[in-house]
Amino acid sequence: MKNTKQISILKGHIFACTNKSEQECLQRSLFSTNKIYADKALSVKKGEVMFLYNLDSDVLYGTFKATSEGRKDIVPEAWNGKYPYQVQVEKTEELKSVKNCKKLLSKMGIKWQDSLNEKQTEFLLTYLENNNNFDWKKVKAYLTTVKKNVANNGKPRLESTTLWDFPRQNYGKNQKGSNKYAGVTPAFILYNMVKRYTEPGEIVLDPMAGSGTTIDVCKEEGRKCIAYDIVPVRSDIKQNDARNIPLKDDWVDMIFIDSPYGDNIKYNNHPDNIGKISAESDQFYEELENVMKECKRVLKPGKVLGWLIGDQWVKKKFTPVGFRIYEKLSKYFEPIDIICVVRRNQTSNSGMWYNRAIKYNFFLRGFKYLLIMKKPLDEQVTNTKRQIKWAYYRRQNSKEKQN
Repeated sequence: MKNTKQISILKGHIFACTNKSEQECLQRSLFSTNKIYADKALSVKKGEVMFLYNLDSDVLYGTFKATSEGRKDIVPEAWNGKYPYQVQVEKTEELKSVKNCKKLLSKMGIKWQDSLNEKQTEFLLTYLENNNNFDWKKVKAYLTTVKKNVANNGKPRLESTTLWDFPRQNYGKNQKGSNKYAGVTPAFILYNMVKRYTEPGEIVLDPMAGSGTTIDVCKEEGRKCIAYDIVPVRSDIKQNDARNIPLKDDWVDMIFIDSPYGDNIKYNNHPDNIGKISAESDQFYEELENVMKECKRVLKPGKVLGWLIGDQWVKKKFTPVGFRIYEKLSKYFEPIDIICVVRRNQTSNSGMWYNRAIKYNFFLRGFKYLLIMKKPLDEQVTNTKRQIKWAYYRRQNSKEKQN
């Protein structure tokens, strides 16, 4: 118990493993993760408390102590390089384990994806030491206090499906972009893109930066951001036309664009503003194709571009802007996926527009496309036939479900 008391006031971290990776974690005394949780790994300090959670068996192991700072590629060959963000650890005492960890963590108000504060660390240490006499009243009192005093500092969870629905434009205590800017980009979209497709320190380009949402998200997540706009609204956005990006070839690690969807929003009075061109005209798509060519030129091979776009319905005519943009992008990039982003907080979300849509038999725009594309590693892309081994799962009948 001496070791437990000694480290109970420190922060803690839960690193995940699977049945396949557990043995290597223990043999190497090395915990690791991928770039999704890179920030968590890099925040680990020498001496902090560490736990190992097997996601497959739902078992938590402890207690360990970090013997190194969290950093990238401590042992580059470990797990064949799949999990480069690593921490060296050592056991502090005889290894203990707890089954049904998912239920336990939920009861303690702990998410394994997040770093633990001193109180959460103490709860886990005490439970591992003697779970039969664990005082759950302390946990209940702590959770009550947290609910009363919690600030909106938390970061959103990463999306796992192709339907993204965000209740508001911003997250956390710091504003990202400006809600007063027409067509402001939801910060949640940038957060998901940056966390999934870049690593700390890499360069993100936004050639149509608007109110600077991309800059603000990148700053919080430890990424460098280059931002341009034809009419900048803040000092950290440089004036430039996206059809002529002043960067070297193969220079940036990710590109995000929230382009005009046509001439439905008055962004500015600049004569070369693409947002002055109607989405019903071929010129609109030709000008955006020039932007795509520049994006391909400056993006590193194998890296990702995200393009946010919406369709148009005006005066009894529907224009599939998203399809046409995707068609153009496919000439220069390989598709990764298409995300449907629910549209909220727009002027048409009102009773008046609802009644008009029903009365005149049309549909209000309910979503935007997030087109996620990748620059090919090789210009000579061959369409080889793939062999896919599908896993077929038997459906349970109603009697089996009841049992």
